Amino acid sequence: MINGALPTDSSSLTIGQCATLACLLEVSIPKPGNVHRGTDFEDLTLLDFLASATAIGPAMDAAIEQPLGKTVLDAITATQQLVSTNTNLGIVLLIAPLAKVPRDKSLRDGVRTILADLNEDDAANVYRAISLANPGGMGSVEEMDIQGPPPNDLLTAMHAAADRDVVARQYITDFKEVFESVIPWLTEAVGSDDLSAGVIRTHLRLMAHFPDSLIRRKCGERVAQESADRAAAVLAFGKPGDETYQRALADLDFWLRSDGHRRNPGSTADLIATGLFALLRDGQLRGPTAPSFNR
Repeated sequence: MINGALPTDSSSLTIGQCATLACLLEVSIPKPGNVHRGTDFEDLTLLDFLASATAIGPAMDAAIEQPLGKTVLDAITATQQLVSTNTNLGIVLLIAPLAKVPRDKSLRDGVRTILADLNEDDAANVYRAISLANPGGMGSVEEMDIQGPPPNDLLTAMHAAADRDVVARQYITDFKEVFESVIPWLTEAVGSDDLSAGVIRTHLRLMAHFPDSLIRRKCGERVAQESADRAAAVLAFGKPGDETYQRALADLDFWLRSDGHRRNPGSTADLIATGLFALLRDGQLRGPTAPSFNR
């Protein structure tokens, strides 16, 4: 259990510490289908994620002083020095623009300005980071290959990938889903439940409303929609602690882990980490207790 994991006022944390702690909390909580403290994948373990969370802290601390593309590249370079696979490209791409916003400004207004100021150098560095992480990935479309030569405008590439990648979609919508769904749903859930139960419930809610784009890329639209329908069904069974809810949650977890973990809702996990970062950054996440669900 994660008892007393945070200081009384998390706004006392540096931006880098907020980023690291957000990643540590995200991977520690037993969200269905993801790696967590009770379950590894064959090629991806909890230790990989813990090392990655530690690696990105310095880059995020320096984010406000440097271009966005350099922050992304520095974070991924540091990660790849510790792990041999892609653990956090989506998280880094999502948190880096938020980390660059001065702390005395609102995240939403700040992110809008940062995205509007992206230039050719940012595109080149982000493309280098994507190549280094070698994700299973953003893939390519006729108009733009995210693993090919970088364009002059990063947002052009993100626009080409947005219909199939939730991270790319945030870049062209000024993080609309993060600000209008992820953060308010997390705030509501962790305010009424313990941290673990609240995060899990938000994870389910995000899966139900936004079919996971990593599942879509790996397994196709039909399976992605089925995962969304199954998550919605769990929510309909009740609330954390209800026997029917817990049983349905365990069944969903089992289904997501089938087929060689190809149904891993990794894009949803990236959104959760981003929301946790935002709450930590603004001092809205305090003193949680976090009992896990039992399977």
